[in-house]
Amino acid sequence: MLKKKLLLSVVMSALLVTAAAGCGNSEGKKTEAEGSGNQTEKKSYKIAISQIVEHPSLDATREGFLAALKDAGITEGDNLKVDYKNAQNDQTNNLSIAQTIASNKDDLVLAIATPSAQAIVKQIKDKPVLFAAVTDPLDAKIVTNLDKPGGNVSGVSDTNPEAVQKLMDFVAKNFPNVKSVGLVINEGEQNAVVMSKNAEDALSKHNIKLVKAAVTNTSEVKQAAQSLVGRADAIFITLDNMVVSGVDTIIQVANENHIPFFSSDRDTVEKGAFATVGFKYYDHGYQVGQMAVDILKNGKNPGDMKVTMQEKLDLILNLKAAAAQGITVTDEMKNEVQDKEKNIIQ
Repeated sequence: MLKKKLLLSVVMSALLVTAAAGCGNSEGKKTEAEGSGNQTEKKSYKIAISQIVEHPSLDATREGFLAALKDAGITEGDNLKVDYKNAQNDQTNNLSIAQTIASNKDDLVLAIATPSAQAIVKQIKDKPVLFAAVTDPLDAKIVTNLDKPGGNVSGVSDTNPEAVQKLMDFVAKNFPNVKSVGLVINEGEQNAVVMSKNAEDALSKHNIKLVKAAVTNTSEVKQAAQSLVGRADAIFITLDNMVVSGVDTIIQVANENHIPFFSSDRDTVEKGAFATVGFKYYDHGYQVGQMAVDILKNGKNPGDMKVTMQEKLDLILNLKAAAAQGITVTDEMKNEVQDKEKNIIQ
């Protein structure tokens, strides 16, 4: 009897051990399955970026865009492959890039600047497209409705209609001797045309003339700036990609001739223009990147996403540029800057 009890005890113990082992295996498989599930959740993405030309604002836009993706766990070199193409301001290259990207399999396409966005939107209808650094997406025919773009396209405009008006008001208020403002412009670039019209309208309210010096190539920018010496009391440029990519020569002309130089973007002020009313293009790109995250991770349709613009504007001054251009920066000028720590560049 005792032997039977011992045998029964041994058998029961063995069954319990087997059951426990079975449970252990089952739990292990579950963990492994969960681990496998986590691996599949870390999806890889492929994004194409088309940029019209290299210059600080557009480069900062691209960097901000990728930073937003990284902050959301989509990191280049890890689970993100970026196909970056730059047209070097050549329209033939720009079209060829758009056609190449259209034939590739990407999860999303970012077009930086108006010419790139126009080419991409014409070529791509079957994958999400976002745009950045576009001044007037309606006039450029990139979208037909800002609130409900429809189709596969949305993005962020890099302009606020009030920015040019505020800057021209600043010029008129603080530079009473300025009776004419020179503008270096590529009139083949739609965003530049729109902004020049805004500037002309704003200056006319102060009885100040806008004097244009047209260019058709970046190599002509310096000569155009020099042509304004003696014809203009100040120089202004829009978000004109051809002109901005040659802005170093305008800074040189402005410094050599002590002409106040105003731009439309912070990056150009950091390089040597005196003032703008604007924002950081890195933040602009980051805003577009957040839209990309919503599309890639949350399944949003770009056509349902409202086109937004930069709302937060501030006066940005470069004091070194002021000294180089013979400008006396008054306390009144400085008091117009809201964020003095960030936007008064020493």
